[in-house]
Amino acid sequence: MAKPANGTRTGLVAALDLGSTKVCCFIARAGGATPPRVIGIGHQLSEGVRAGAIADMDAVETSILAAVHAAEQMAGETIRNVVVNVAGGRPASRTMRTEIAIAGHAIADADLRKILAQDPGPAESESREIIHSVPVAFTIDDARGVRDPRGMFGERLGVEMHRVTAATGALRNLTTCVARCHLSVESLVVSPYASGLSCLDADERKLGATVIDMGGGTTSIAVFIDGHIAFSDCVPVGGQHVTNDIARGLSTPIAHAERMKTLYGSAIASVSDEREVIDVPRIGESGLDHANHVPRSLLIGIIRPRLEETLEMVRDRLEAAGFDRLAGRRVVLTGGASQLQGAVDLAALILDKQVRLGRPTSVGGLAEATGGPAFSTAAGLLTYAVENPAGVADGLFAPAADDDQATPKGVFGKAGHWLRHNF
Repeated sequence: MAKPANGTRTGLVAALDLGSTKVCCFIARAGGATPPRVIGIGHQLSEGVRAGAIADMDAVETSILAAVHAAEQMAGETIRNVVVNVAGGRPASRTMRTEIAIAGHAIADADLRKILAQDPGPAESESREIIHSVPVAFTIDDARGVRDPRGMFGERLGVEMHRVTAATGALRNLTTCVARCHLSVESLVVSPYASGLSCLDADERKLGATVIDMGGGTTSIAVFIDGHIAFSDCVPVGGQHVTNDIARGLSTPIAHAERMKTLYGSAIASVSDEREVIDVPRIGESGLDHANHVPRSLLIGIIRPRLEETLEMVRDRLEAAGFDRLAGRRVVLTGGASQLQGAVDLAALILDKQVRLGRPTSVGGLAEATGGPAFSTAAGLLTYAVENPAGVADGLFAPAADDDQATPKGVFGKAGHWLRHNF
């Protein structure tokens, strides 16, 4: 794996987005200074995943193999390593702070090594594992938000670490499924982090923005401030729940419920909804002769409450963590479920923020069919792989050009690797 002097990766990179409704594999060729260009795409109906967590390992293995094979056939390449998203396992985050005395001398590399080697504390419990441990900013005495403190003077040096964890069992199930497909997990990335790397522009990351990734089984959240992810969370509700509500409420098969949601569904009511009639096939009956004829307003009356509930849960999580105001007024809505008509307007109403629909802009080579919000996570995984070739450079500095080692395992191995190649 070659790397140019700026620390970004060149060559072949692969991403695997394992979701509740689809499995998607992107293969791209990275060129260093230019964005990665996708050369192979494979996506398959997801089987065996519930609310982002693996429920049937055999079914998941079959879905992964089909998606990866299609991408390899299109690219004319064979992949061995993939960057994989984490949607299940109840991902959660918190910011931790450590501090050391520097006795007034100029801060040197040795001081940074010392403070970054400090353990800010274990994961919340033994049943959770650290996915990301990101040095967000340094502090010197009362001065906060210092990006690179080397050469500065003070009495105490502190660092704020943003830590993202997930359930150990869910992560082991995920890596085991990928290994059974004869692939190695290069890095694990929480889904909203990847989506943010894909959809946000540089100013949004710097000034503050919230990414809401509305998937099939989960809706995940990431807050970016000063160019870094500062908060992430997940609520176990997604587009599949809307489809199931329609199927139950109208007594129609799930496939027809999904079709009606896509063709006629909306989160915002209109004056013509009462006049517009939809044919609703009944469960167990074939042909339109036995179909119900219902006004479109009934369909919207099922969809809107579920979306309102989802967005209210997101709003409550942001308020509880204190990021409803810190993240500013910018919200980027992405993921397959965000494409529902009126979803952006409803989100703006409930969250009281400026909302736009996010599409992957960080990679090239995507056709119109695969360049929509549903593929934001997969595109973001490629961006992460290119920007973090060692899988550990989430933090403040890029890895050195001669970094050609495999990703070390465990948080302390990663910290040591990060220190060796940044100082």
